[in-house]
Amino acid sequence: MMRVPLEERPRERFTLEGGDALTTAELLAIVLGSGTKGQSVLELSGELLAHFGGLLNLLDASLSELTAIKGIGNAKAIQLMALFTIAKRVLKTKGTNQKIIQSSKDAFNAIADLFEGETKEKLVVLLLNPKLGMIHREVIGIGTLTEVLVHPREVFLPAVRFKANSIIVAHNHPSGDPHPSESDILMTKFLKNCGDIMSIKLADHLIIGQREIFSFKDKKMI
Repeated sequence: MMRVPLEERPRERFTLEGGDALTTAELLAIVLGSGTKGQSVLELSGELLAHFGGLLNLLDASLSELTAIKGIGNAKAIQLMALFTIAKRVLKTKGTNQKIIQSSKDAFNAIADLFEGETKEKLVVLLLNPKLGMIHREVIGIGTLTEVLVHPREVFLPAVRFKANSIIVAHNHPSGDPHPSESDILMTKFLKNCGDIMSIKLADHLIIGQREIFSFKDKKMI
């Protein structure tokens, strides 16, 4: 009998290495349990993630949307939705101990670790609820030594998914100088206008330098 390579056996890898060592597709494969004729459970998991454009979209998939995928029957779909419902409840429970972001310093402290040792420009978005509690933080893009190119939809998509009331964006200047460039100023104005249209406030834009940060809100530029 042909032995399946260890890298294709998520359960065994989970036992030996722990969940953090597995990809999202491998973790989904464990939940699904089996694939279909001609399609392994790992391939089915990968197809699910690709079809919905990632885990965040998959979390909100309906029963009919899941069962529309070949290989996902009613039982598997309900199993997935039950898991996703538990995950959402955990997130809501954690929300009772959310960090409160009342200043640029609070915002920086909430995302500082994401910029440690970074030599390229990185854009991060911080999502807040109406009471200024941090809901989520996410890296939106990583660019070259001098710029990071993003589209507003990439910035606001997490805010829509997590139903955020406002956002704070932050990016670093690898040169160490936190003062905004003309493109930084234009991007801030553009994001603010987009947020106003969507009723998602752009609360601040931070630029992370080597020894200091620049806050558009503190400088009354937003």
